[in-house]
Amino acid sequence: MHKLYVHFGAGNIGRSLAGALFSQAGYDVLFVDAAPDLVRALHERRRYRVVVKDVLPPGAADSYWVERVDAISARAAEAVADAVARADVIGTAVGAQVLPLVLRTAAPGLARRVTPVSILFCENLHGAAALARRELTAALPPGFPLAGRVGLVETSIGKMVPLMPAEARDRDPLEVWCEAYNRIIADRAGFVGPIPEVPGLELKGCFAAYVERKLYVHNLGHATCACHGFLKGHAQIWEAMADPAVAAETRAVMDATARALIRRYPDEFDAAGQRAHVEDLLRRFGNRALGDTVFRVGRDLPRKLAPGDRFIGGLRLVAACGGDLQPLCRAVAAALQFRATDESGQPFAADVAFLDRIAAEGAQAVLAAHCGLEPALAARIAALAKPPPGLLQAECSGFGCQEEPHDVASS
Repeated sequence: MHKLYVHFGAGNIGRSLAGALFSQAGYDVLFVDAAPDLVRALHERRRYRVVVKDVLPPGAADSYWVERVDAISARAAEAVADAVARADVIGTAVGAQVLPLVLRTAAPGLARRVTPVSILFCENLHGAAALARRELTAALPPGFPLAGRVGLVETSIGKMVPLMPAEARDRDPLEVWCEAYNRIIADRAGFVGPIPEVPGLELKGCFAAYVERKLYVHNLGHATCACHGFLKGHAQIWEAMADPAVAAETRAVMDATARALIRRYPDEFDAAGQRAHVEDLLRRFGNRALGDTVFRVGRDLPRKLAPGDRFIGGLRLVAACGGDLQPLCRAVAAALQFRATDESGQPFAADVAFLDRIAAEGAQAVLAAHCGLEPALAARIAALAKPPPGLLQAECSGFGCQEEPHDVASS
């Protein structure tokens, strides 16, 4: 008899990553979702196709079927409770806004259990375990032994999923496209009871190190590419990465944060590993088949320039570890000039208000008030945020046209 993996959220990450990994490891996979058409199709077909949009080794398949899957409606309270009570492992990929509702929905099934179970939060949500602890404590019966019965496992998800054209979605609503990368980085300390043996599920003892690497190398590098790409007139991420100037700026930022993380977590990261990680990410950013846009990757400036997020958090990381701040300063300056629009020419609403604030108050004031930067550093970045025409191209000859050897360990 197969083990059961119950996953809340049958979206792209649920199907292409979590569901696929657990199915390949021999689990029956049961999705819980609120979309009736999706639930009906999964229940009727019991499988779906994953199409890999990536450069693959010779002979590697560019698509595969995920088998032994089923689905139930999130509104079927008794069926959900029964599934949660029987599950060997539970997972979620629903987003921060929906997660509290999912936890309350799962609580009746958890209350029936006499054996421990762990919940994998595939959300890229900082503090997911703490949020879950609060929600479940309120929803479960008084005295329920939550700490010993339910593992709350945070994860770091680095998988990138391309936008599928409407005709492909219409042809097969269950088909999902994705890149080849297929790993879930999970907090080993969060598990309670048996730890699942699933290839691609990587357990880390110092989970914080990998959360920071995702934010300050992957997310920051991606956003840097988008912001510098916009300034050079690119609409697609792959186009931006094909521009030597943008690629050099992106690499410089990622190298700086990767080196800083070696200094902060010497027992977790080394130069060779960080170098390979950066190279892999740069290759993945340049994957034309992903079809990712500069607008989507760069938008939401107020969040991405918040004190603890990628740009300012990465800047502070490098500063704390004695690294070169100039690539990070240029990246923040590029973000302050980001004005990309979607396919219909519409800007992101929060960015309009943020840019209006910069226009009214000045970049230096916003860097101090919104980003929390000291006056000297805010002034340094503000000076970069309004370059005279051609400055970015001129600077390019100094950092990218004759690129230095790539060495994450160098300072």
